[in-house]
Amino acid sequence: MKIRSKFQTWLLQEDLNFLLTNRIPRIAVTRFMGWWSQLRHPWIVKGSIAVWRWFTDLDLSEAKEKSFDSIHACFTRELKPGLRPVDARPDVLTSPCDCIIGACGEIRDGIVYQAKGFPYTLNTLLSAPELMQRWPQMLEGGTFVTMRLTSSMYHRFHAPCDAHLSHVTYISGDTWNVNPIALTRVKELFCKNERAVLQMQTSSGMPFLIVPVAAVLVASMRFHAVDVLLNLRYRGPNEIPCDAIYTKGQEMGWFEHGSTILMFVPKGYQLVDGVQSGIQLRMGEPILALNSSARYF
Repeated sequence: MKIRSKFQTWLLQEDLNFLLTNRIPRIAVTRFMGWWSQLRHPWIVKGSIAVWRWFTDLDLSEAKEKSFDSIHACFTRELKPGLRPVDARPDVLTSPCDCIIGACGEIRDGIVYQAKGFPYTLNTLLSAPELMQRWPQMLEGGTFVTMRLTSSMYHRFHAPCDAHLSHVTYISGDTWNVNPIALTRVKELFCKNERAVLQMQTSSGMPFLIVPVAAVLVASMRFHAVDVLLNLRYRGPNEIPCDAIYTKGQEMGWFEHGSTILMFVPKGYQLVDGVQSGIQLRMGEPILALNSSARYF
């Protein structure tokens, strides 16, 4: 255990961590991980999970299945029923995933933050002209939340409220690591990485965005509503209209590895007391609450 602890501490040294997870052929390594994760040889699967456990705090006691036929199956594992109760209050948005809260706060002049002192603009993140024309103005004065999923966490994400998903925009990009070390070294990192913009609306009419962002080793993102596997080899349309209705807490999709989800809501919602950078949340726990004076139609 002492050797493991020392090794983990050594890997967390900023310069070394950044070098090992970013100054590598990121896209090639990510594609390799996608291939490796699908292999179904028992020795490969058991050996890979053992290594994964040694490097991280992976805990499979909550997993629905007791064994896995591939690393992919372990990455995208379901949980035992009842382990993630969902806050049912209609004026509360819940965390869509198990996560560590990163940068969060008010959206001002279309500017948000990936880390303290590292801003990026909604226009740069959204990229597509039709998104840029509509959303920055609509979200002005609202709230943004950054939710980081580590590699050992539960990788599925869920609806934060009763909601309608009307459109998915896929934006191809790089695969920089999205850990705190990289976020304080790479400007506009989320705007560089592969990502998808999910345009949504609550049952009361409030528009909001969920933006899953891929990272190094994240070989794919799956959204059940469009039944398309989005990854570095995807060659389909970037604009994917859809018409999906979700109930609060319903599963929306998954990452194959740890990554980040960004959520943007317009003026009227505020962070729940205690939600701040560095805390951990589980899927279904409250993250944003509606002000009593806010109404959307």
